[in-house]
Amino acid sequence: MPKSDIHPQWYPEAKVYCNGEVVMTVGSTKPELHVDVWSGNHPFFTGTQKIIDTEGRVERFLRKYGMMEGDSESSQSQGKKKG
Repeated sequence: MPKSDIHPQWYPEAKVYCNGEVVMTVGSTKPELHVDVWSGNHPFFTGTQKIIDTEGRVERFLRKYGMMEGDSESSQSQGKKKG
């Protein structure tokens, strides 16, 4: 038999809030949980993943490997190789 008065109170219907809206109910030791991200708005689960470009790193990568549309370096180098 477990000791009495050492376990926290269990809330089987604890509400999870995201941006002020109830998004789900779970079992928890707290009656309310406030979260910023949950599976309903996380890019991995929603499929709306965005690339965060810091300091132009994505553009630099695309330019380096010739993946940008209208890339002047790759079109000029290809023209010289053919002619």
